[in-house]
Amino acid sequence: MPRCPFYSLTGYLCPGCGAQRAVHSLLHLNFVQAFQFNPLLVLSIPYIMVGGLVFLLDKGNEFVLWLRLNLFGRSAIYVWGGLIVVYWIFRNL
Repeated sequence: MPRCPFYSLTGYLCPGCGAQRAVHSLLHLNFVQAFQFNPLLVLSIPYIMVGGLVFLLDKGNEFVLWLRLNLFGRSAIYVWGGLIVVYWIFRNL
């Protein structure tokens, strides 16, 4: 598998380092190894699945609209951005 260009240049892990290996492990149903490669990716899978369901079911249902606004709105973008930055810092300590 190809090496991460950020890691190759700096020696530091980026938030996406190990994601390709984690997806490969998930496809082989090896969840522990996938978590070891990239825990953020593995933990965000339920959130991504809910986002897909909200996208598919967005037909004007009030609960689906509430989910879309609260879980996938502007605040959620800031929270996820902050989580990625914190993960990036702690991953390299």
